[in-house]
Amino acid sequence: MKTNIVSTATGKANVSALFFVKKSVQFSNVLSENAEKQVESVLNGMEDGPFEDLELLEIDGQSTLFVNAAKERGLSSLDHLRMAAFRLAKKACKRQIPVVSIMLADAAPEQFKSILLGLHYADYKFDAYKSKQKEAFQVTFELVAGEHTAEFKKIAEEVAVENKAIVLAKNLINTSSSDLTPAEFVENANTIAKYTPGLSIKVRNMKQLEKEGFMGHVTVGKGSSHEPYMITLSYDGSKSSKKAAKNARTSADHLVFVGKGLTFDTGGLCLKPPKSMPEMISDMSGAATVLAAIQAIATLELPIKVSAVCCLAENAIGNKSVLPGDIFTAKNGKTVMVDNTDAEGRLVLSDGLAEAGLIGATHIVDLATLTGAMVRALGYAVAGFFSNDDALALNVINCGEACCEKFWSMPLEEEYADALKDHFADLKNTGSDAGAIAAALFLQEFVPEDTAWTHWDIAGTAFVNKAWKYTEYGATGFGVQTLIELARRMSSVASEDAANKDDNGEYAAVEV
Repeated sequence: MKTNIVSTATGKANVSALFFVKKSVQFSNVLSENAEKQVESVLNGMEDGPFEDLELLEIDGQSTLFVNAAKERGLSSLDHLRMAAFRLAKKACKRQIPVVSIMLADAAPEQFKSILLGLHYADYKFDAYKSKQKEAFQVTFELVAGEHTAEFKKIAEEVAVENKAIVLAKNLINTSSSDLTPAEFVENANTIAKYTPGLSIKVRNMKQLEKEGFMGHVTVGKGSSHEPYMITLSYDGSKSSKKAAKNARTSADHLVFVGKGLTFDTGGLCLKPPKSMPEMISDMSGAATVLAAIQAIATLELPIKVSAVCCLAENAIGNKSVLPGDIFTAKNGKTVMVDNTDAEGRLVLSDGLAEAGLIGATHIVDLATLTGAMVRALGYAVAGFFSNDDALALNVINCGEACCEKFWSMPLEEEYADALKDHFADLKNTGSDAGAIAAALFLQEFVPEDTAWTHWDIAGTAFVNKAWKYTEYGATGFGVQTLIELARRMSSVASEDAANKDDNGEYAAVEV
């Protein structure tokens, strides 16, 4: 798929595309009087039945595809546009239409971004394991932007970076676990750090983890022939980015992402049912998501300090596997009894949260395909999240809405906390009720004091085994865009705060 953003139509398009909602055409006020009458007739026909979504009809002598921008149920207006563009791109590719023109001169920036992302989504395929790989037909989309051409070109550059990150996350998650061991994940991260300006990396292997007391990784990973690793990626845009250079006063915020990276999860000695096994290639979705997000944030040069901690291990069965009832001392000094070896994600995350504290996090976002309870509660369309900070929680919801990723705030219900107490250790890794809440309460025990924190349980949203929106099967890339948007908004707020201070560091009076 190729895009060409122009101020006026070139006349080279084979087909024009018109987005519509009910009986109203979107983004186009340049139709002739005759065309308006034809379109009105078509849209009436859409409602009554003769015509269908993506119908190809002649309007003023031009072949025109009519794209329903309100077809699905339960989506926001922006997500409707993504889906409409996604369906349009799929149809254009199937019909092998060389050039499709879309009139977007009246589109708002966020609408343009949604349409562009939808076109990109349609371009994704994962065929690395196919013996015969088919070359997809290349469609060029001529996006007519009018007076917004310069602005939309800038948005397109940012979308290209975000889409590259989404594709990275999807590819990592969809890769077979035998081909993406913890060590292979490290190699991918090293390559990304090497070729992304401003991004540095620190890697701890099994010996270093044990020496430094990161025993969650050691406990989970010691049964596998593939040793565990913890990666810390760092980017300081508050000092190095061009955007930060424009304003010497920068924020003290340090946003840290922590991602669960179980490259495969057998459940350990508390073995999973066979039907649950194939999808366990996705149990490293949290780590893939934070790696992809920080790459994009560094590439976009957002003026904020961001780190990403990837907690990598394989939960396998071996002669050194952790036994139910085993007790270890976590990095923060608390002792943990392993009640269930299949509740391993929270153990490696305890190390990741400790690492976030050691590197000075002010805000932590952890992501994990953590509990089946969350899948049963919210399904594949909504991620449940927990937070100890109301402002951060609201920011997550708002960023998610802007990125067409749905989040639902869940309670950190202290009434369930006592169920995590153990007879011999300080804690055990499972509770007796409310599985997703119990998991979040366990993680909260390892959050550094006075740190804003949110935990995203993406067990339902990270990977799907049936078609959902713009994913036919497999990894969805959920969370990548919201993390980027969170960093963008936090950096924007910091810049505004800095701009409102006078030379003495005090806030200047501003009109409101």
